Amino acid sequence: MSSSENLKKIILMGLLSTSVSIMVLGQAAPKLADDEIASVAVVANQSDIDFAKIAKQKSKDQEVLKFAETMAKDHQSVIDQAVALVTKLKVTPKDNDLSRKLTADATATKKKLQAASASSFNKTYIDNEVGYHKAVIAAVEGVLIPQASNPELKQLLENVVPTLKTHLEHAEMIQKTFASK
Repeated sequence: MSSSENLKKIILMGLLSTSVSIMVLGQAAPKLADDEIASVAVVANQSDIDFAKIAKQKSKDQEVLKFAETMAKDHQSVIDQAVALVTKLKVTPKDNDLSRKLTADATATKKKLQAASASSFNKTYIDNEVGYHKAVIAAVEGVLIPQASNPELKQLLENVVPTLKTHLEHAEMIQKTFASK
């Protein structure tokens, strides 16, 4: 195995650690209050916006650029909705173990995306997006929605799931094109 292939595998494993940590921490985390759920939601969405910004800087692939633009726009919309809701409810998102872990993992992922070579970037980014969306969907459905006590917060989370699933399907479609190259 070449050093380039080794590097790709190391980067991919690091990128996917974000998704694994969401699921593991989500299952092991104590009950989250609504202000903590709001923080997790904002951090998860901001992370994907940050990943998309890197893709828009580094990629030359039109499909990847289109996908990254969609990620930035859709995830910013979710943040805007969450901010409007917490403002209405007079709730301040509260940092917690899960949001701190997501932030740390996102920082590591951003570094790995920045370090990816031009030839491996697109596949690395899309592979991360597939893993990230799978993990976020699992966390939203399995942890955040069941633990949300405010009906409006719960509804916002439920409304986001179809968009997340559409993102996953889109990322998987792009991933298949890179697998066939």
